[in-house]
Amino acid sequence: MSVPYQLITLQECPPSNNIQCEHCQILQFIEATFIRLTHAVKKDNNMSTSVLDAKVRLIEKVRELAYLNSPDELFTLASGRQSPHFFDMKPVMMDPESAHLLGVLIHSKIDSLQEIDAVGGLELGAVPLTGIVIAKAPKESKIKGFMVRKEAKGRGGRKTGNPPGIEGSSLNKGDRIILLEDVTTTGGSALKASERMEEIGCEVIACITILDRQEGGAEAFEQAGVLLLPLLVRSDITGE
Repeated sequence: MSVPYQLITLQECPPSNNIQCEHCQILQFIEATFIRLTHAVKKDNNMSTSVLDAKVRLIEKVRELAYLNSPDELFTLASGRQSPHFFDMKPVMMDPESAHLLGVLIHSKIDSLQEIDAVGGLELGAVPLTGIVIAKAPKESKIKGFMVRKEAKGRGGRKTGNPPGIEGSSLNKGDRIILLEDVTTTGGSALKASERMEEIGCEVIACITILDRQEGGAEAFEQAGVLLLPLLVRSDITGE
C-alpha cells in the first residue's frame, strides 16, 4: 500500500536506515518543487486576475465619473460630430483609484510590446495620462515621457534639445514611441502627434487610448500604420 509522502518525515527514519533517509530527502525535494511550482502558478493567475479586475473596476469608474448619456439633446464632440454619448476622462485621470487602474492596464499593454523608449501625446488629454504611466513605471525603467503642444511656444526644449512644441524628456531619432490618448473618436488628434513624432525621426509603434468610441478611429490608425490599443470601448460602458 502506498503511503502519502506528506506523512513521511526525516524524524520517522531510524538513524541506521540510510536508504529510508534518502527516500525522505527525495520526497522532500519533490514536495519543495511542487510548492514552488504552485506558488508560480498562483502568481501568474493573480497577475492575470489583477488586469481583469482592473478593467472591470475601470468600467465602473468611467460610468461614475466620465459618462453622460443624452439621447434627446445630442452633444457636439471635438471632432464636430454629434452623439448622445459624452465622455470626459479628466475626472477619471485625476481620481487616485482610477489613476492606479489606468497605470496597471496601460503597463500591461506596454509590456506586450518590445523596447518602448517613450510615451506621450497631444495636450491636453495625454498630459495627465503620461504622468500616470511614468509614475507607475518600475524605478529601474528607462521609459521617457513627453507631450506635444497644439501650438509651439518659445524656442522649445532648451535643456532637452527637443524642437519647439515638444516638451518633457529628450527624444532621439529612432526612439520607439507609444502615443497616449484619453478618448479616441476619429483618431485625428493622436495622428497629429504621430506626424510630429515622425518628423523628428521617431517610430510610432502604437496608440494606447482609455476609450475607443468605435466611430472610425481604429480604421484611421490602421490606414496610418499605427496599432490602436484601447483599454475600453464604448460598448463596455453603454452596453450597446
